[in-house]
Amino acid sequence: MTAQPPAKPSASHLRYLPAHVLVLGADTPAERIQLDQHGQLVLHLPAQANISDESNEPEPVATAQRHHPIAVQPIPAFALSAPRQCLSLVDLHGKERAYIERLDALPQPCQQAIAAALAGREFIPKITAIDSVSSFSTPSLWQVHTDRGPTSLLLQSEDDIRKLDAEGQCLRITDKHSLQYQIDDVESLPKASRKLLARFI
Repeated sequence: MTAQPPAKPSASHLRYLPAHVLVLGADTPAERIQLDQHGQLVLHLPAQANISDESNEPEPVATAQRHHPIAVQPIPAFALSAPRQCLSLVDLHGKERAYIERLDALPQPCQQAIAAALAGREFIPKITAIDSVSSFSTPSLWQVHTDRGPTSLLLQSEDDIRKLDAEGQCLRITDKHSLQYQIDDVESLPKASRKLLARFI
């Protein structure tokens, strides 16, 4: 049976959210959630939010005007039955940073940014092997296998390989033409592919 969201949304369950998790709704500023130039979803934490590092110690807020942008990804609790309800925004360490009861309640710019991020997760080709690279310096033409078949990509800069998790096992690669590819787990690549990749990260 497919999991279903609560029939009547209630704020009562919000009391169980950790204090650092923002609850986003109709009063959320339109600029709170945006896509950056790489298409990465970014959450701008307000100055009064607790900003924690990997040691879970609060970082002092320097001024009342401070905003702290962090990369996040949307995770719907009911991806099949209600993908626009009960979403969490999770940072690259897997820590929940914000909770959204109903996506439709957010300002339109926030809705569009999150919807684009959700759609992007579905359609980004997954690299399963790296067959060859033209050079170990950039620009470098890569011949790769993806879950959609073989293709090539032109890596313009090593900065176009971004880590999506703290361990650096999940990578997002943007080529010269702004097409994106993903490696879900570096360790799952063939050994020869890992050796080639290691020259760039």
